[in-house]
Amino acid sequence: MTEIQEERKVTAKERPQIGVYVCHCGINIAGVVDVVKLKDYALTLPDVVLAREYKFMCSDNGQKMIKDDIEAGLINRVVVAACSPRMHEPTFRLTCKEAGLNQFLFEQANIREHATWVNMQDPEGAYEIAKDHIRMAVAKSRKLVPLQVQKVKVEPSCLIIGAGIAGMNSALDLADEGYKVYLVERSPTIGGHMAQLDKTFPTMDCSACILTPRMVDVARKKNIDIMSYSEVVDVSGYVGNFEVTIMKKPHYVDQEKCTACGACVETCPVVCGNEFDLGMSTRKAIYIPFPQAVPGEYTIDMGKCIKCGICARTDVCEPEAIKYDDKPEYVKVKVGTIIVATGWDLYDPTELKQYGYGRYPNVITGLQMERLLSSFGPVLGKPVRPSDVKPPHSIAFLQCVGSRNFREGGHTYCSRVCCMYATKQARQYKEKHPEAEVYIFYMDIRAFGKGYEEFYESAGENYGIKYIRGRIAEVYGGKNDSIIIRAEDTLLQTPIELEVDMFVLSCGLEARADSDKVSSLLSIQRSADGFFMEAHPKLKPVDTLTDGIFVAGVAQGPKDIPDTVAQAKGAASSAAALMAQGEVEIEPYYSVVIEHLCSGCRSCQSLCPFGAIDFDEFKKVAVVNPALCKGCGTCVSACPSGAMVQNHFANFQLDSIINVALKQPTIENGGK
Repeated sequence: MTEIQEERKVTAKERPQIGVYVCHCGINIAGVVDVVKLKDYALTLPDVVLAREYKFMCSDNGQKMIKDDIEAGLINRVVVAACSPRMHEPTFRLTCKEAGLNQFLFEQANIREHATWVNMQDPEGAYEIAKDHIRMAVAKSRKLVPLQVQKVKVEPSCLIIGAGIAGMNSALDLADEGYKVYLVERSPTIGGHMAQLDKTFPTMDCSACILTPRMVDVARKKNIDIMSYSEVVDVSGYVGNFEVTIMKKPHYVDQEKCTACGACVETCPVVCGNEFDLGMSTRKAIYIPFPQAVPGEYTIDMGKCIKCGICARTDVCEPEAIKYDDKPEYVKVKVGTIIVATGWDLYDPTELKQYGYGRYPNVITGLQMERLLSSFGPVLGKPVRPSDVKPPHSIAFLQCVGSRNFREGGHTYCSRVCCMYATKQARQYKEKHPEAEVYIFYMDIRAFGKGYEEFYESAGENYGIKYIRGRIAEVYGGKNDSIIIRAEDTLLQTPIELEVDMFVLSCGLEARADSDKVSSLLSIQRSADGFFMEAHPKLKPVDTLTDGIFVAGVAQGPKDIPDTVAQAKGAASSAAALMAQGEVEIEPYYSVVIEHLCSGCRSCQSLCPFGAIDFDEFKKVAVVNPALCKGCGTCVSACPSGAMVQNHFANFQLDSIINVALKQPTIENGGK
């Protein structure tokens, strides 16, 4: 039965009896407009049989007021004039449901964000706008029809895309609760960027000492299927029933047979740059990314391999694990939930020509400095200048490279971690070379976390690190590959020319280059900064707008390790809560097809952003999958024959809003 048919059935059965409830919202609404007058105005509108005002309608007392009126049979429609529906629509819908009224016979008028908050200097104007919103909500409520939620079964398993510190923590939490986890990582090993770090601020704990046990825990969990060197290539289905195709890229080494003895590496004649060390060390064509890698089996880089066959010889590889003819393997899994923890890319400062990156060998990025400081890095934790492999006697750091400076090709947002990792690296170097001069050029120091401010202050007081407020205008090469910096100290308002042995760019974090691909695969949105967008910045920070898909870590936005782990646990908790229900409710805001009007043009199918529309070849009509449809209305607006109707937002309901927005029907003029 279509919604239009439901509307005819319901209106024939009973005439709407609408109750309007005006919320003071403390002084947010009542401090700007006269809520008593708004209540009295609501009583003049057609089919409004009662109106009330209360200080906080969302409170228990406010909800009880609505319940009592429903249970007494006084009303069969509810309109609440209050705040944004994003905040309390679920609250009032549940109130209606508990009182025995269909929860979709409720409408909310947003008179806080749309009236009082934006018109505090114009109370009269705010009052008129509030009247408009109440009038439109009442008009739509007259046309509301009962709708029923659908329930679908939920698979008790989760796909996690990305196996950095966020993905691993989510996987461990879900596995501990008994759920099957498919942990997909595009690189040959899990661990993510945290594996590249030496120490973590502000405690100066060894990063590997924290991370490696977690990696081992993940590998030991029976419920976690590590799918490293793999990529998700297709996702279909809907919340609770996602069907995922994963491509396992060929390692060219049998991962079951390989014993990681290393004999193949010793005999391999091909030497190439090591991506893990950002090109500052070399590796062979057959390799393990880093010593503590999990899984610990070897992979052949076929882009570098010359296929000499040496590693495949039985006197080199006794288990005969080398497989030159290895092919991609496609695995299909069915999961109930998905967590996106794809992490981040480092901003590439090459385009910022004024800083000399790529032109001068002793200009490096913060992540390169991190590898130089690492005890298992290219120089075993004893940083040297790339030009002459000698320890620098002076180092300058520049903050906000690629962050907070979109005019120079960077991003508008703060990457949050750069101030602290520069301070950490400066402190580490001073610990090893107390006589060295270390400078940090900054715009603002943002030490936002627990213990961060104390960490920053101790760097200057206890280690002699010099902080200079000001942007660097120009960098050019000096004698012996030194770096000459020209800047201004904005506190002293004096120009500075400084010569240092090494210059470190504290580059910011940015969304991964493949975020577009992931966004398209999962039908999730990205915010203006390129990171994946959460459903609500306050109330749903780990949910996405696609039910059953959650986001964690820097994939959602820049953050440090503690916040990443906290959000990963939040995402795991949300996924577990959904799977624990066994079934999930699908809101009925989906579109339906009036088959006798459908011409079979398939316009709706090609435009649907959620892939929710199929085509019935026998009937030659469109078919909507309610579980996939998100009620965006694209198909409704695109349908040339008017065959698409969206529940709760049908044309006759929207027309009622438009009509009363242009004129003011009241009881006195007959509601016309």
